[in-house]
Amino acid sequence: MKYPNILASKLPNIGTTIFAVMSNMADEYNAINMSRGFPDFNCSDKLISLVNKYMKKGYNQYAPIEGIMPLREAISKKTEELYSVKYNPETEITITGGATEAINAAITSLVQEGDEVLVLEPAYDCYVPAIKLAGGQPIFTPLKEPSYRIDWDELQKNITPQTKMIILNSPQNPTGAIFSAEDLQKLNKIITGTNIIILSDEVYEHIIFDGYEHQSIARYPKLAERSIIISSFGKTFHVTGWRLGYCIAPENIMKEFRKVHQFSMYTVNTPIQYAVAEYLNDKEEYLNLGKFFQQKRDFFNTGLKDSKFIIRPSLGTYFQLLDYSKISDEKDTVFAERLTKEYGVASIPVSVFYHDKIDNKVLRFCFAKKTETIEKAVEKLLKLK
Repeated sequence: MKYPNILASKLPNIGTTIFAVMSNMADEYNAINMSRGFPDFNCSDKLISLVNKYMKKGYNQYAPIEGIMPLREAISKKTEELYSVKYNPETEITITGGATEAINAAITSLVQEGDEVLVLEPAYDCYVPAIKLAGGQPIFTPLKEPSYRIDWDELQKNITPQTKMIILNSPQNPTGAIFSAEDLQKLNKIITGTNIIILSDEVYEHIIFDGYEHQSIARYPKLAERSIIISSFGKTFHVTGWRLGYCIAPENIMKEFRKVHQFSMYTVNTPIQYAVAEYLNDKEEYLNLGKFFQQKRDFFNTGLKDSKFIIRPSLGTYFQLLDYSKISDEKDTVFAERLTKEYGVASIPVSVFYHDKIDNKVLRFCFAKKTETIEKAVEKLLKLK
């Protein structure tokens, strides 16, 4: 069927997300899917029972726009215990349809036409489209390889009177890098005296390794008072398909956020909210998460120690970067496709996380998998010469 040429794309250079592309390719070639960031194991039976419990109790209608109060109170308590700051569950916490909805609502509500938003690259791929849809202009600052640290001097040079927001992500997807206390002290110094808002994507806050402690923006009062912080129960409780996240922010910022959230999502799955609120009483479920995933990271990396991959140990998230420059000089997109088709392991080429597609011969692998899945993937990857 022919259609009249009446459309002008708002995102002309944006195609299907790389996560869908590589997952589809994994399915097509029956490859082990270490591309998309989701576990191949189930969540807690207790959590599933709790959802069923609240469904049977009749909690199946609309929840309040901002989320049910028991869950917001549980988040407030958890945040205070972890980061020594109290957020008002009535006015400063909102439950969202996953972290992506929260990120979009935050950018849409706070960024206006012509505003500049600083993005650290490589960057998760939902930030830039949201900025552009809001009429903003992304300004890019590359992280320094191979540790993917922030060059604060370069970031400061990119700040102008039009800078409205800085987007941060720690632990960082795709690199697994984390912020230090020194990093956030430098950030505080840089933005003091400005009106810059911080959007802090902290969905992997509980997945941090090697004895490091998550440096949430919430720990730093001067930063917290101008920040909106986003997290995800999907990542924390192995239920990415449930699409349950939340954000915390001072009341003046949250008021604007909720104006957009109410029309983009309205409200979030009611019985799941009640289930998670009760499940949060078991603190060990999230406090031991770093140890749980570090064992998987170490198992994956140890299996590859005799390979030609250069391993850059992840400090957080459930992603591991592998440098294949000693194996091939192919573009990372080409190599990732060949790895999927010929060797049966799907990954994500890191160049797609840069606006100018910088290719450092690095792939991202998700190790949130069963032990046997990781073993099979390692066996296949060791065949690369």
